[in-house]
Amino acid sequence: MQAMAAYNPQYRCAVVQSAYLGSVRYYAALMRARSVVVDDAMTGIPALWAHNHCRLSGANGVQQLVIPVDRADYNSRTPMRDIVVSNHGDWRHLHWGAMFSAYGKSPFFEYVADDLERIVKGNQKYLLDLNNELHQMVIDFLDLPIHVACGTAAAEADLDLRRLVGERRPDRLDLTDCTYYQLWASRHGFMPNLSILDLLCNTGREAVFTLLDMAK
Repeated sequence: MQAMAAYNPQYRCAVVQSAYLGSVRYYAALMRARSVVVDDAMTGIPALWAHNHCRLSGANGVQQLVIPVDRADYNSRTPMRDIVVSNHGDWRHLHWGAMFSAYGKSPFFEYVADDLERIVKGNQKYLLDLNNELHQMVIDFLDLPIHVACGTAAAEADLDLRRLVGERRPDRLDLTDCTYYQLWASRHGFMPNLSILDLLCNTGREAVFTLLDMAK
């Protein structure tokens, strides 16, 4: 893509927390690195938001999706890789329905719909596996020029984004919130910092240009 000619990563390696269809700002921050490590040993997960929450924009405004986790199997010392997804409430069906309702009429939804449905309706036992599959889907579809791995590389990373980006509270990173086409903007106005799914479904592979502009 033409945008790749301008791609000039500022950091060798970034380490991030696992996120459920991470925010647009989360992915813009990743564009500053040549490689990204998702920390699978991160603890203190109950205090985080992004690991099992994401925001979509639909006909009625912003909708928050939450993956239920088995709270009997973790505490503040449980590493991310051991957090088990709960099947309570048929959430997989509900989440897919919410995604289809929000973006079914968007320009590029059909290009990711099959993979998205397969992953969301999958049988992953662990939250990390579900998040990683969705993360890789985004990386592959957008052909992002970064290498992604899962492990523990905090000591080697020169950009530590854990707890800094993609959480509920606004981050302080020097990222520019660029506007882009949104299906529901005529009804609600432009909504920044939604899930990467919003940018992907509304702009397709052109999303890379938005992420690059934000990361400058």
